[in-house]
Amino acid sequence: MKVLFIGGTGLISTAVTKLAIEKGIDLTLLNRGQRSSAFSNQVKQLVCDIYDENAVKEMMKDLHFDAIVDWIAFTVEHVERDYRLFKGHTDQYVFISTASAYQKPIPKLPITEHEVALDNPFWGYSKNKEKCERYLLGLNDQAFPVTIIRPSHTYNLQSVVSQLNSWPHPFTLLNRLKQHKPIIMPDQGKALWTLTFNEDFAHAFLDILGNKKAYNDFYHLTSEKSYTWMELFHMLKKATNSHSPLVYIPIEKIAEKFPDYEGSLLGDMRESALFDNSKIKKVAPHYLSKTGYEDVVHDIVRWYENHPEHQTIDEDFERRYEALVADYQ
Repeated sequence: MKVLFIGGTGLISTAVTKLAIEKGIDLTLLNRGQRSSAFSNQVKQLVCDIYDENAVKEMMKDLHFDAIVDWIAFTVEHVERDYRLFKGHTDQYVFISTASAYQKPIPKLPITEHEVALDNPFWGYSKNKEKCERYLLGLNDQAFPVTIIRPSHTYNLQSVVSQLNSWPHPFTLLNRLKQHKPIIMPDQGKALWTLTFNEDFAHAFLDILGNKKAYNDFYHLTSEKSYTWMELFHMLKKATNSHSPLVYIPIEKIAEKFPDYEGSLLGDMRESALFDNSKIKKVAPHYLSKTGYEDVVHDIVRWYENHPEHQTIDEDFERRYEALVADYQ
C-alpha cells in the first residue's frame, strides 16, 4: 500500500509513521525537512512546503497514493487546498480532526459519534476543525473519498499531562514539582479525562488506511483509559518524589490569568470526556487500548532527567502561575 503523510513527525504521527514502517507500508512524507527525523532513511521524502501550492502541484503530477493523510490541516482553507491538490492522486483522503470539537457542555457520556454533535463554542481550534469536517463531508465526491479521524488527548513519552502546563516548555511543571512548589488544581480535579498513548493509537489508525469501509465516514479514536485530574497529579507527584501542595482555583479565574489557554481550559478540560469506541472497532480490528499513564509516567520523568537540553522553563508562564498561586494561597 502506498501512503503519503503531510507532516508525519508530530506527536501522534511519529508513532503512526514508526508502525507503518514496521508493517512494510510504502510510505512517503511530505514536509519542509526542517525537523530532524529518525525515519529519514526508512521512508521516501518529498521536501516541499505544503503551503506552496504550485510547488506541491508540480511535485504530485505523476504520483498516486492509496491514501493521503494530512496531519497539519487546521482550517477550511487548508482542506480546500488539499482537495485541489490531491483529487485524482489518491483513493482516500484522511483528515485529522479532534474529539474536542464535540458539543460543550457534553450532553451525555460516553460520547458516541452519532449521539453527540460537533459544537464547541469555547475554542477556535475545535470550531475550525468542525468547519473542515463539514466542508469535506459536504463535497460528496465519489472520486475523493474522505475519512475523518478525531483523536482525543494523545500523549507520548515526553508528555507531562496537566490541565495547566506550558505547551512549549513542559518541564516547567516538573520543575515546580521537583522544587516542591504549590501546584494549581482547577476546580476540584474530579473530572474524568481520557488519555491515549500514541503508540496504541497507531494500530487502529493504520487499519483505516485503504479501508473502503471507512470511506466517507467519521470516527473518534481514543483509548479506554480515563483518570481524574487529581489521579494524574498524584502520579506525577509520586514520580518526582514531590511534596508539592495543591491550590484549588476556579477554572474561570485561571482562564483570566491565562487567556492563551482559555480554549483548552473552558472548551475541553473542564468536564469529563469519556468515549465509546464501538464504531472505530468495527473497521479497525487492531484497535488497541493497552498503555495507561501510570505505566509510563516514571519513564517520562526520567526522560527529562536524562535530557538536560529539554529542561527549559517558560518564564512568562511561571510568573503568571506564581501570581495566581499568591492570589489564592
